[in-house]
Amino acid sequence: MVAFGERFSALLKPGTVLFLHGDLGMGKTTLCRGILRGAGHQGAVKSPTYTLVEPYELSRGRFYHFDLYRLGDPEELEYLGIRDYLDESSISLIEWPEKGAGILPSADIELNIRAQGTGRVLTWHTNTEKGEQLADNLTELLLT
Repeated sequence: MVAFGERFSALLKPGTVLFLHGDLGMGKTTLCRGILRGAGHQGAVKSPTYTLVEPYELSRGRFYHFDLYRLGDPEELEYLGIRDYLDESSISLIEWPEKGAGILPSADIELNIRAQGTGRVLTWHTNTEKGEQLADNLTELLLT
């Protein structure tokens, strides 16, 4: 997941909203770790389960890693100032996006992670033109 995330990171453009779906332990945070490392982050990447969001200022721009697992009500995102995070200059990685239903915008691309044997299977679907372009590049990335 880390290696894939590092390669996938190069495809993400400012303004991208990425939803990550999967059961506990499927590797959502590990994938985020790889994405952030691929974007140049050198330190630890922990799940922002209790803080809900962890910002990263990197040479490629601002990344926001959200973990909404413990979100009690989607309205809490309004108090967090979610609209200030989701702008055209940042990249947002959102774990457990279903917890923010009705408040979160549509993702450009949604990745689904599930177990298969000792590995993981990634599937995705897109919601925007930006997501479609990302998916085309993602397919090429996986074929190389």
